[in-house]
Amino acid sequence: MTGSTTTPTLTILLCLGLCQGPWDQVQAEVSPKPSIWADPGPRVSKGSPVTIWCQASLQADSYILYKERGSQPLDTRIPETSSNKIGFLIQSMRSQNTGLYQCAYNTGHTLSERSEALLLVVTGEHSAPSLSAQPGPVVNSGGNVSLLCSSQSPLDTFHLFKEGGAKQLQHRKSDQRSYAGTRQAVFPVGPVSFSHGGTYRCYGSSSSNPNVWSQPSAPLHLEVTGVYREPYLSAQPGSLLLPGDNLTLQCHSEPGFDRFALTKGEGLTLLQRLYGQHSPDFPLGPVNLTHGGRYRCYSGHNLSYVWSAPSTPLDILIAGMYGKPSLSAQPGPSVPWGANMTLQCHSEVRADTFHLHREGSLDPPQQLRLEDKAGPFQANFTISPVTWGHHGTYRCYSSNSSSPFQLSQPSDPVELVVSAQGLQWSLNVLIGVSGALILLLSLLLFLFLRHQCQSKGRTSDAALMDPQPGEGMELNPQQNGTRDSSKEVTYTQVNCRSRLRQGMDPSPSSLSEKLLNMEGRQAEEDRQMDRQAAASEDPQGCDLRPADPVDPQTGDKSTPILPIRGAPR
Repeated sequence: MTGSTTTPTLTILLCLGLCQGPWDQVQAEVSPKPSIWADPGPRVSKGSPVTIWCQASLQADSYILYKERGSQPLDTRIPETSSNKIGFLIQSMRSQNTGLYQCAYNTGHTLSERSEALLLVVTGEHSAPSLSAQPGPVVNSGGNVSLLCSSQSPLDTFHLFKEGGAKQLQHRKSDQRSYAGTRQAVFPVGPVSFSHGGTYRCYGSSSSNPNVWSQPSAPLHLEVTGVYREPYLSAQPGSLLLPGDNLTLQCHSEPGFDRFALTKGEGLTLLQRLYGQHSPDFPLGPVNLTHGGRYRCYSGHNLSYVWSAPSTPLDILIAGMYGKPSLSAQPGPSVPWGANMTLQCHSEVRADTFHLHREGSLDPPQQLRLEDKAGPFQANFTISPVTWGHHGTYRCYSSNSSSPFQLSQPSDPVELVVSAQGLQWSLNVLIGVSGALILLLSLLLFLFLRHQCQSKGRTSDAALMDPQPGEGMELNPQQNGTRDSSKEVTYTQVNCRSRLRQGMDPSPSSLSEKLLNMEGRQAEEDRQMDRQAAASEDPQGCDLRPADPVDPQTGDKSTPILPIRGAPR
């Protein structure tokens, strides 16, 4: 009993040990799954051929095609020599050919994993839906847009695709709120970036047969603006024209752009038309009243749905819609330079907007809108002050706000003449002011220089009246270093103002201090001293000889030597 039990157990263990190696080898030899795709695509028009391709990473002996994840192969093909892929052709696409497909391949006795599922749908069984964009197909970068797919067929599911995209973008059930037999689905897109630019289409299908789709909608081109710097739009010969005139709009951009677009419409949300071309010139030919409007231009690159920011809007005005108004100048057409004047435009018919234009000017006309629309229908254009740039011929136009780009016929011309009368008066005033400034500056310069000279003169007089040490009177220059301090020399005081004025003042220190502190009284003191000197002086001059000094020890008289100022020592 025991032996019989042990023997099967050992047999099982031996079998497991022997079989483990081959089983691991089988697991290791499982081939990777292949790739699958449809050519020309997974959405196939009714009756058109399509090829399902299966490709392996290794050389395969055979390829197997499965449908709807079934266990039984739909088809098996043997590839050509040295080929690692094979195609399964469907000659004419029908509704029974739709569904999910997978493929696998054999290498020796090993079967690979199945590929990812490929959904084939047939299109053209129902009428095409319509695809639109709200608020419009031109969207500024960072904005939002909604794509609406609608159909009058009994479809309850809609599918949105972008051309060039490998995968389905979105699919939605139709709204329950259908009106007038129309069903629709809304696909929100945003915030929009440059990657959202492209061509979109939508399809419709029924939930009862989800792989049978309608015909594709008309393509919708979604344009993204604001990615590059805005260009500049100009009009030749101008923005105000008469019917029959030739008009060319020019879009000026930075170098490097080879595609340009022109739009016509109001505001940023009504850019419904975008025409691209490789030239920045848009000839509009002989114009009529319908050419009036607001235009913008864009610049971009070829084969791209990404554009620059819009240019500043340019209004094109077409005249000739109504009868002409009248234009008059107040106080007259001849005005002095720098004066003020008024050009008055008057209309006999109802009008609420008036335009004033100078012939030859590329600038848009001046515009005035009436606040009171009951009348009178006139506007006053004030020019203040008048300059040479205002000289020229003027005309005015009238229009109504209901059709702002269609103007009346032009008024009779008024030629504005600017005379030099006001300019001459201005020049005279300027010359007078300039002369006064020159005189004032000259006077200030004269006073500054006079003050400088007086300051230098007072400094020189102070130096003469206050001799420095070593420059005064000496007894004996040879004995200056060995002079006996105990000896005293007495000098004769001489009242000689004329010599004092040459620097021989007997008391230089006090007089120098007075001269420095009493600047305004210098001249008066000079006159008084001259009169005193004239009354007491010898007609021949002053005797500057000092009295004989007496030696206090010996009592002898000696004659000192007086240095003369300015003489060489």
